[in-house]
Amino acid sequence: RTEAHNTLLDRLAVASSQPSNATTSTLLRTWKQMHSTQLRPNAFGCRTARGLRPQLIKNLVPSKLHAISTDAESFKIPAAPDLIPDGDWVKVPNGNVCSAKGFKATGAYAGLRASGKKADLALVVADNDAVVGGTFTLNVMCAAPVLYCKDVMKRKQTVRAVMTNAGQANAATGDQGYADAVETAKALASALNITPDDVLLQSTGVIGRRMKMENFIPAIPEIVGTLGTKLEDGHRAAVAITTTDLVSKSAALQVNIGGKTVHIGGMCKGSGMIHPNMATMLSVVTCDAAVSADAWKAMVKRASIASFNQITVDGDTSTNDCVIGLASGAAGNATITDAASADGQKLEAALTALLQGLAKSIAWDGEGATCLVEISVTGARSDEDARVVARSVAGSSLAKSAIFGHDPNWGRIAAAAGYSGIQFDQNDLGVQMGDIKLMEKGQPLAFDKAAANKYLKDTCAVHGTVKIFVTVGKGAGKGMAWGCDLSYDYVKINAEYTT
Repeated sequence: RTEAHNTLLDRLAVASSQPSNATTSTLLRTWKQMHSTQLRPNAFGCRTARGLRPQLIKNLVPSKLHAISTDAESFKIPAAPDLIPDGDWVKVPNGNVCSAKGFKATGAYAGLRASGKKADLALVVADNDAVVGGTFTLNVMCAAPVLYCKDVMKRKQTVRAVMTNAGQANAATGDQGYADAVETAKALASALNITPDDVLLQSTGVIGRRMKMENFIPAIPEIVGTLGTKLEDGHRAAVAITTTDLVSKSAALQVNIGGKTVHIGGMCKGSGMIHPNMATMLSVVTCDAAVSADAWKAMVKRASIASFNQITVDGDTSTNDCVIGLASGAAGNATITDAASADGQKLEAALTALLQGLAKSIAWDGEGATCLVEISVTGARSDEDARVVARSVAGSSLAKSAIFGHDPNWGRIAAAAGYSGIQFDQNDLGVQMGDIKLMEKGQPLAFDKAAANKYLKDTCAVHGTVKIFVTVGKGAGKGMAWGCDLSYDYVKINAEYTT
């Protein structure tokens, strides 16, 4: 027993001489655990071992005793631009999950990533039971937190908290990975004085690796103490869920429903492994509208289909995709029970707009991307047909590469529409890039190639939005999808992801 204490004290002596050493807090936690379970030395910091001066332990800075950090250095990434489409709502400047009434949020560094000091643990908590709706990845190899959430939502229509960790995806981790997820949920439930069934989980990071439970569990009660309702609290949460993202992604809007101002806020992460069928991302949405569970679930599902399911970066569908929407009812409007009612349609339209804004920020921030690509398809037999064609064009590696090279090679766009699986008469096909018409009624048009090249070059230079319009017939169906160009940097990032 004495040998164990002496060894630990020796390690603390080394670690304490290096203020940036991330192992110090872990060593101190181990020391405290040994004190609580074994015969204590005389007093903490007062036992001389192997020549260790008592003052050495006494002089350790207090922050080393904490399992988390909210230092500014852990949140140093810029925010994505506001990409919410215009409509019958008002955008909230710098809005996020804290914009809706009845919610608190926070983010912190807990040492869950492989390296670095970037924040890696986020928490969104409802003051009271919040109605929940969610959509999840269709990948058969879905992660432990996805399985956990789906299990909870089979039994519950309301929850209180969503906790997200970055660093390890907790996917392809077997039975132990699921047990780890359950343990973190229980720890958060204990810290919030709620039940584990009131907790939902999200994870993101490297697949096949377990979470760092030795750091995760001690961090949970501490991060609860940092919850707040300010926009800066929501910003910390948005940063903490990022991985290869170069920007944090948050947005919020407000809309008048039944004479009451309803707020909807959200955050998401995603930059690579982005492809329809839930894209590959995580998102938490907060709303203060009063809405029934059935109506809210349906709204979240449809809004996700029209937003996150319409983005692609690289054609890879993640194991962890998850959108969780919470509604607190704190706005005080008459409860919406029918999604088809006037108030229901207004709420769903606003929710869809918010999710589209967040989804577009993911494509805008695609790994290695120099621009956002927006594809608008009209003339289809149905909206779903139009969405399928739009996704096909957005996912074309050849079209994406041409855009990166500022090459207006519209034939690649036409080909992608043609192999989408949606039947249409090729004599009805039209293609336009920006204001430049390239094909009409199935016939190629003479166009100014230099002007088209300049349009792509100028748009990519400012990380703007390349707009592509495709017509496939005379039907009423319309749909949109979003992607990005495919650059050299995408390969560099993903060739060395874990090395």
